Amino acid sequence: MNILVVGGGGREHAIIKKIKENKTVKQIFALPGNGGIAADAICVNIAATDIDAIVDFALKTQIDYAVVAPDDPLVLGCVDALNEKGIACFGPNKAAAIIEGSKVFSKNLMKKYGIPTAAYEVFDDAEKALKYLETAPIPTVIKADGLALGKGVIIAMTREEARDAVVSIMQDKQFGKSGDNIVIEEFLTGPEVSVLSFTDGNVVVPMVSSMDHKRAGDNDTGLNTGGMGTVAPNPYYTDEVAEECMQKIFLPTIRAMKAEGRTFKGCLYFGLMLTPNGPKVIEYNCRFGDPETQVVLPLLESDLLTVMQAVTNETLADTEVKFSDKHACCVIMASKGYPSSYEKGFEISVPEDLLDSTYVAGAVLKDGKLLTSGGRVLGVTSIADTLADAIKQSYKKVENIKFDNRYYRNDIGQKALKAGEK
Repeated sequence: MNILVVGGGGREHAIIKKIKENKTVKQIFALPGNGGIAADAICVNIAATDIDAIVDFALKTQIDYAVVAPDDPLVLGCVDALNEKGIACFGPNKAAAIIEGSKVFSKNLMKKYGIPTAAYEVFDDAEKALKYLETAPIPTVIKADGLALGKGVIIAMTREEARDAVVSIMQDKQFGKSGDNIVIEEFLTGPEVSVLSFTDGNVVVPMVSSMDHKRAGDNDTGLNTGGMGTVAPNPYYTDEVAEECMQKIFLPTIRAMKAEGRTFKGCLYFGLMLTPNGPKVIEYNCRFGDPETQVVLPLLESDLLTVMQAVTNETLADTEVKFSDKHACCVIMASKGYPSSYEKGFEISVPEDLLDSTYVAGAVLKDGKLLTSGGRVLGVTSIADTLADAIKQSYKKVENIKFDNRYYRNDIGQKALKAGEK
């Protein structure tokens, strides 16, 4: 089989490495891929958002199956365009991808179908939003409606911060048209849990839970990032919590989308907060999370491509999806200065024996050398019988991977370790 994976980050590298395990796979093409992915797939310099070029390439290359991984092409209708030409895909169509593409849509969906989430108000006028903030409970959370590279959410701890956020998003257009509408919502407290799930629109099969580390600095300090590391499973996500989430959140969401004529097929990501009043949805993503994928997929014992095809063919109920009961830790190696400004172009040295467990996010190949080209450069994953060992092994690997200007957090998984001891 000829496989096409749309995207070019660490998540896509993890997906490609897992798909490669299937013996029927002949070639994997990554659009656009990156310098590290080039070791596992044929990278083609076509942007993930260039839908017409992606479709043309898929037809010329006789692609048998496509995986559309990032949010932008999904929201733009990449799956629809490929399906129209007879190419089977993993990923939701445009109508279903709105669950991430519009926070206003997803909040209204949860309200309509009684899915637990934070209380909220929606605004399309900055003056009305600012007026509301004069008496709104503080802290509060302000979200741009559309996609904003994972950065369209501001937690305002003071009324002044909240006002600044509204002005920045709605008037200064920090996130462009994504900020035409905003959601102002209740500030929730409790442990956060990420749960990726396979769904074919009829059944939902959750993957191993995980814990992300969003802040740039140790002890959750500094700016929000796309993620500085993950561990799986998440110790806060007990069997009891999982069952409650299945009955009150996961199944109701899938049924709600179907009832709305937006049947969701693909990977639906549930960002949850375990509040004193039970689990609540913070956000939905219409695709695999990054860097959660780099700990979740290495624990998948079933064949990923087979599971993906079952999602496409709506036969997930008859397909085994099995995960290891081991633990995984992924430490992100970034460029110093990320997520603000940083230098790039430094040579990366990865020992041969660590290549299998290293997922490249931001690097280019130049004259046979792998050079840094992004804020998040690599994800380094280890699997072990205990979380403590997985963490220890990942940091040992990190010490042996070299590039100038490298930066990483030193406390990935420590919060999970403490929670597991309770």
